[in-house]
Amino acid sequence: MKLSRIAALSSSLLLAAALALTGAGAAQAVGQAQSLDYVALGDSYSSGVGAGSYDSGSGSCKRSTRAYPALWAAANSPSTFAFTACSGARTGDVTAGQLAPLGAATDLVSISVGGNDAGFADVMTTCVLQSESACLSRIATARGYVDTTLPGKLDSVYSAISAKAPSARVVVLGYPRFYKLGGGCVAGLSENERTAINGASDYLNAATAKRAADHGYTFAAVAPAFTGHEICSGSPWLHSLNLGNIGESYHPNAAGQSGGYLPVFTAAA
Repeated sequence: MKLSRIAALSSSLLLAAALALTGAGAAQAVGQAQSLDYVALGDSYSSGVGAGSYDSGSGSCKRSTRAYPALWAAANSPSTFAFTACSGARTGDVTAGQLAPLGAATDLVSISVGGNDAGFADVMTTCVLQSESACLSRIATARGYVDTTLPGKLDSVYSAISAKAPSARVVVLGYPRFYKLGGGCVAGLSENERTAINGASDYLNAATAKRAADHGYTFAAVAPAFTGHEICSGSPWLHSLNLGNIGESYHPNAAGQSGGYLPVFTAAA
């Protein structure tokens, strides 16, 4: 009996110590987040186009309170949060108009960029409005751009970020695959077109990941998180063609930001 009481007492003390350590670790994590200066850069996938609840002050940039940068900031309360991502942004737009908040004190930067440079919008317009052969040809042109031109443009952006915020942890987020192949869509693009579009997204992500790694940045792939939630799935996290709001077409909805982008960014940050 005495041994049992001693064992019970020891177990209680160990449990209390474990809980105390866990609480201390959680408090430390919160404290670390609260001491961060965070800047969110990039294109519409970072500004939150498609998620709704846009900040009226952001104008055509359509920065959403449901975008992953705003959600992360709300959950982690960093010391400062600057949100300059903008709908339609290309690499040159980021370097020309989004980097002002960066500085020596910046601790964390997130960015998604490159899709507009590669002609994402034109690819989808061609594929929706023209023939399959025209669609596949336009995708081939985009892949050629990713091979020859995009790496240098990404280098320019990443180098500019490093120059202004040399101590920052930079997380480069990729793009999801758009379509669930063999899914529930009964009209629209052919399966060949959907396959080619998915492949182009993978191709762009691979090129972006290579450039990010060469700059010492973290590449955060979101395609796995979106698996099972693509267009043509039973629970899509992406808008399909939306004739009532063309700009939101092929962008993550609020669930795609909170269920797809946010956890991936949180794990990388």
